[in-house]
Amino acid sequence: MTTRILFVRAVNVGGAKLPMAEFRAWLGDLGATDVRTYIASGNAVLSIDGDAAAFDPAAFDRAVEAELTRRYGYVREVISRSPEQVRAAMDAHPFEVLEPKYSYVAFLTGAPAPDAIEAARAVLAGHDLWQVVGTELHIRYADGQGSASLNLDAVLRRLRVKGTARNLRTVRAVLDLAGA
Repeated sequence: MTTRILFVRAVNVGGAKLPMAEFRAWLGDLGATDVRTYIASGNAVLSIDGDAAAFDPAAFDRAVEAELTRRYGYVREVISRSPEQVRAAMDAHPFEVLEPKYSYVAFLTGAPAPDAIEAARAVLAGHDLWQVVGTELHIRYADGQGSASLNLDAVLRRLRVKGTARNLRTVRAVLDLAGA
């Protein structure tokens, strides 16, 4: 049995609807069991039967992306991690957490190259902070995401990877849902 935490980028915003009950049902059709979702923003915890060594997370993520496109007509990245990887990302948060809703982890589709990280440093951040740690981008907004100086999309473009960000409250909640 393999447990995965899925993060779907940018759903239930800007017209990209993803009903959570439907999402849980068709994840089951793709072979997932014990599917649980957390809030309507594309967070799911699920299990895959079988040998963990034989499971290909990237192939499963691509299958979920293809099903999203087939069912709803839009393209969104699906990024998954094991509960241990999500816990490690949270533990690696490099900034003092003044307010969990102002601190984020952006789960990336891959590790950005050093030259891409250097290029992203040119994006103005004001008092907001960001740092790449492996395949995650850690962010602390000085006054919350709603009044951020940092343009996360600009950073991601320069990093040349896709990603989806969750605040630390949400990360903790999905870890709790996963029993981690």
